[in-house]
Amino acid sequence: VQLVESGGGLVPAGESLRLSCAASGGTFSSYAMMWYRQAPGKTRDFVGLITASGGGTTYAGSVKGRFTISRDNAKQTVYLQMNSLKPEDTAVYYCHMGGTSYWGQGTQVTISS
Repeated sequence: VQLVESGGGLVPAGESLRLSCAASGGTFSSYAMMWYRQAPGKTRDFVGLITASGGGTTYAGSVKGRFTISRDNAKQTVYLQMNSLKPEDTAVYYCHMGGTSYWGQGTQVTISS
């Protein structure tokens, strides 16, 4: 399985970004997918999760109400819509296939104040 994130960039505070994570190989629709982020010098933290069917989501408190995870199982892609971005959202964002050792390479998100 290969996971490839895209969509990161540099945007001012208050703006939006949408990250994508495209999977190849494996049975994407069988797995919950998660997003994590890691800021410089900090641990990799959970951002959110979407169930295999896409029917359920869970978010970290710091992003709840601002971030939305969705998925398209036909396209084998999971998305992270990030709104009302803050400088503290600056990090490398990773997608992860739940219950496996598969991680993407990460995409940098930088929010300017």
